[in-house]
Amino acid sequence: MFPIAFDPIYKYPVPDGHRFPMDKYELLPMQLLREGIAVESDFFSPEPVDMQSVYAVHDRTYADRIVQGRLSKQEMRRIGFVQSAVLAERELRITNGTVQGALKALETGIAFNIAGGTHHAGRDFGEGFCMINDHAVAAQYLIDHKLCRQVLIVDLDVHQGNGTAQIFTNQPLVFTFSMHGKNNYPFRKEKSDLDVPLDDKTGDDIYLKILENTLPKLIEQVKPDFIFYQAGVDILQTDKIGRMSCTERGCQLRDEMVMQLAHKHSIPMQCSMGGGYSPQLRTILNAHANTYRVARQIF
Repeated sequence: MFPIAFDPIYKYPVPDGHRFPMDKYELLPMQLLREGIAVESDFFSPEPVDMQSVYAVHDRTYADRIVQGRLSKQEMRRIGFVQSAVLAERELRITNGTVQGALKALETGIAFNIAGGTHHAGRDFGEGFCMINDHAVAAQYLIDHKLCRQVLIVDLDVHQGNGTAQIFTNQPLVFTFSMHGKNNYPFRKEKSDLDVPLDDKTGDDIYLKILENTLPKLIEQVKPDFIFYQAGVDILQTDKIGRMSCTERGCQLRDEMVMQLAHKHSIPMQCSMGGGYSPQLRTILNAHANTYRVARQIF
C-alpha cells in the first residue's frame, strides 16, 4: 500500500489570475496514475476531520468560525481565499487526510496527502492560504491517542512554518524544525524548536549540505518515532516568490535525503505537499511527482 489522501474538493474555485496554483490538486493524482507511481487503490477520500481533533491545537472559537463561515473580511484577506461552506469542508477533509494518512503510515511506513502542509495556520489565526494546520492536528492526535511518544515535524517549504511553531511552543512531545528563506514570508517569524534561515539565492550545493549537516543529527537528538514532512517545492529557482535557486534535481535529492533517513531509522512518515508557485504548472507538478517517485524507490 502507498496511501495517498485526495478528494476532488481539494481543487477549490479561485478567480482567474489567482496566484495559488489550484489546478495542481487535480492534475497531480492524474500524473501519478499515468506514470504508474500510484494505482487507484492507493488513493483514499478523507471525511471531514472530527472537530475535537481540531480543538486540540486550535482555539475553539476560531475553529468554529471557520465552519460557520464567520471569519471577518480582514481574516479572509490574510488567508487569501473566498469564504464558503465548501471551503470549510475542504479544509476539514484535507486535515483528516493527514490524520488518516498518519494512521496508515504506522502500518505502511509512509503516506501522503496531495494537499496539506498548511503550516501558516496558528492556534487562533489563518494566513498564507492556510486555515487549519493539518500537521499540527495530526501530530497532536497521535500523541493524544498514545500512538507515538515523540514527533518531529520537518518543514522544508521555502516559508517558515510559523503557525506550527506557534502552536507547539510549549509542547515538548512535538519538535518543530523549519529550514526556510530568511528574508521571505512570513516577515514576522515565530520561534521553531530549530530554525535554519537561508539566504536568498541559496542553490543545490549549499542547501543540501546544510540539510545533510542538520537532519541526521536532529534525528539522533530528538529520537522521533514519527515524522511529518512538509515537502514544499517553492525552493525552486523558477518559483515566483521563493527567492531560492534550487533545481528540480536538487529538490528531488532533498526529498531523497529526508526519506532515506526516515527509512534507515524505521520512522513512519506522513508527507504533505506544501507550496509551489513556479510560472509553469508542469514545473510544479514534476517537482511534486518527484517526491512520490523517490518514495516509491525507498519504501
